[in-house]
Amino acid sequence: MLNTSVENKVLSDQKNARATVDAEIDTLEKLKEGLNYKDLTKALDLMQNAKGRIIITGMGKSGHIGKKIAASLASTGTPSFFVHPAEASHGDLGMITEDDVVIAISNSGESKELVDILNYCKRFGITLIAITKNPDSSLGKAGDIVLQLPNNGEACPLGLAPTNSTTATLVLGDILTIGLIERKGFSKSDFNDRHPGGKLGSILQRVSDLMHTGEDMPVLYEESGMQNVLLEITSKRLGCVGFINNDGILTGMITDGDLRRCLSARIFDEKAVNIMTKNPKTVTPDTLASEALNIMNTKKITNLFAVDKDNKPVGVIHIHDLLANGVK
Repeated sequence: MLNTSVENKVLSDQKNARATVDAEIDTLEKLKEGLNYKDLTKALDLMQNAKGRIIITGMGKSGHIGKKIAASLASTGTPSFFVHPAEASHGDLGMITEDDVVIAISNSGESKELVDILNYCKRFGITLIAITKNPDSSLGKAGDIVLQLPNNGEACPLGLAPTNSTTATLVLGDILTIGLIERKGFSKSDFNDRHPGGKLGSILQRVSDLMHTGEDMPVLYEESGMQNVLLEITSKRLGCVGFINNDGILTGMITDGDLRRCLSARIFDEKAVNIMTKNPKTVTPDTLASEALNIMNTKKITNLFAVDKDNKPVGVIHIHDLLANGVK
């Protein structure tokens, strides 16, 4: 049993945790109900049609959230980066061009560090989207579009530390990101191009990224003798051979397991067409590697041939290729 002191601490922490979550949920509900969706559409139009990049800026906690928004946009097909307002005043304003769209974030709208960026945007006619709770603030008045945050206080018991406001800003950034993903038709393949490393990279790999092709692909004509089959399966070291007809269409496959099961003194008198598994399971080069692994596990096989639209083999993949590359 916990002693009374520990129990009281747990209850107090639980109360604070739930109160924080409730406060931030309430803020997000107010964001959902209070957001001006016509202005949101205008903002998305400006971002989608920008000839340049999306520049995010903000000071303090707003800046930290801004960096995440810029990263999310960049990784989903919208060129974007973060400019620190203090650095902007010392030369980094040169990173911002007339073709760009600037998104400036300040909960109060009165961050003095943003002044130089706001003036720069006005001077050169650079589109400015303001994210703030106060549309009548310096930032709000400078913005071509204002996306208003809920004026709902903070979860902090002192009412000072950015909590509700940063959560709302983060979600508003996600709204913009998802909006552009939908508008641009951004695909899993596009996402993979920007996430080649780590877990996302392994999830989004396709069979074409890992398959053996060309001379590394064990393929023979279906009329081949079994001696040639044995040499091919041994030299290519993938545990299988695919077979094609005179039109180059994949018609069958033999694995090393098949050879062991058929092994006899007369096996070399046979032709592959008489032993091969006909119409083997195949995938396309665009099949996700994770889907290929699932097929192998379900069918209890270790190889899959990748074929084109005419059912001609273009590659082969082994289960070890998938596992070695972190595919799950």
